[in-house]
This record gives sequence, C-alpha cells and structure tokens, in this order.
Amino acid sequence: MRGPGGRPVVDVRTLTRVLFERLAELPPDAPERERVRAALIEVNIPLVRYAATRFRSRSEPMEDVVQVGTIGLINAIDRFDPSRGVQFPTYALPTILGEIKRYFRDNVRTMHVPRRLQELWVQVSGAMEELTVLHGRAPKVPEIAASLRIPEEDVRACLDAGRAYNAASLEAAQEHEGGLALLDRLGYEDAALAEVEHRDMVRHLLVQLPERERRIVMLRFFANLTQSQISTELGMSQMHVSRLLSRILNRLRTGNSWEE
Repeated sequence: MRGPGGRPVVDVRTLTRVLFERLAELPPDAPERERVRAALIEVNIPLVRYAATRFRSRSEPMEDVVQVGTIGLINAIDRFDPSRGVQFPTYALPTILGEIKRYFRDNVRTMHVPRRLQELWVQVSGAMEELTVLHGRAPKVPEIAASLRIPEEDVRACLDAGRAYNAASLEAAQEHEGGLALLDRLGYEDAALAEVEHRDMVRHLLVQLPERERRIVMLRFFANLTQSQISTELGMSQMHVSRLLSRILNRLRTGNSWEE
C-alpha cells in the first residue's frame, strides 16, 4: 500500500500484529517493551476515536471520552493474547466501549449514585416505558413496584437517582414559576443582618460596664427577669434597679463610656 507522494503505508492491522509479535518476544524487564507498548497505543488510537463517536450525543467533551476510551485500549493491549487467533480490534472494541460506558455510569452524574440503584434504574425505566404504552399514561409508583416485584421505596429511590444526571442552573428561568429563576425564589434578605454592626457595638460597650451593671443588663435582657426579680437576686430595691437600668441604657444608646 502507498499513500500520498508514493510513500509506503503499513496497514494498521498488520502493524499491530507485528508489534504484538515483537512484544511477545521481549522479556518482561526489557526496556524496549514500553516503546513497543506505546507504539501499539498510538497505532490504535483511531479505534478509540471510532468508539467515542457512539457517545457524541452526550454532553461530555469528545476529547474526555477519548481519554477514557484510551484507558480501555491500554487494558486491552495488556490482556490481549495473539495466540488465540482473534484480531485485536475485535477483542479491544468491547473493552474500550465498556470503559466509556462505565465512565458515564459512575462519573457523569451531578450526584454520586450507588451502583445498586444505577442497575435497578435500568429496570425501573424499562418498566415505566412498558406501563406507559400499556395504560396510555405515566405509571404510578405502586404500579412500577408491582410490575418489578420490588418495594415502592426502591422505586422512589431509583426515580430520585435518575434525576441526578443533570443539574438545574440557579439562574435559569423556571417557566412554571412565572419566569423567576431558582435563585430568586431561594434567596431572602436576613432582617438581622443590618443589626450586626449594632450588636457588635453593644457587645463592646457591655464589656466596659462595671460588673454589677453588666449583670443587671444580662439578667434583664438575656435571662428575661423582671425588675422585681432582679432586685431580689441582687438584694436592692426595685426603684434602684430601675434607675440603674435607665442610666445603663442611656449610656449604651449614646455610645458613651461608663462613668461612676
């Protein structure tokens, strides 16, 4: 075979066969083994790209799929036995496709889903299609569970797992919500946020109060005691407690330091 310019072109299958024969001749610790192995990978990359085209409809970048498929190619090269008389592409293609499918099954989800639910989801989705055709409507959870003879809890878990493939953008408009984005419906203003600065100032002023006055404030506004209860607790008249509270609060409002 000759390519453009009359240069000889070696058939990929022939070159692959020759490289595998050379690989079989080399001892396990031979430095040349890695070079032959790398040549086998490079020569058969087109097979990986061919397998990757089957997943073109997925949202994953094609180069990422090719990289995953290359892992399957390497595994196939390491396991291939030329003495069995099977062509390498015939042996390698299922391994490459299996690696890519495993990648989509285990990794291309918004959330990680246990393997048991992933496998059960295949049965649940199949039953949903059959029951939809049978009844002319979307089946209910009890109907799916009865069809597969599994608990309804497993069906609900599978339905939740099936939604883990795609995430909704917080900024995407929701038609059924009058065009509002999810972010608009989830967000809210914290009414206490504006008081953060005030609370920090009050905390600073409280530290400056003498111990008795600070205790009065704590008993009144944090322990929710009445002035009468405070007077009993501190052994002073209720009138004196009232005067002290008025003085303390006036100082706190004006931000002035305490003066005896």
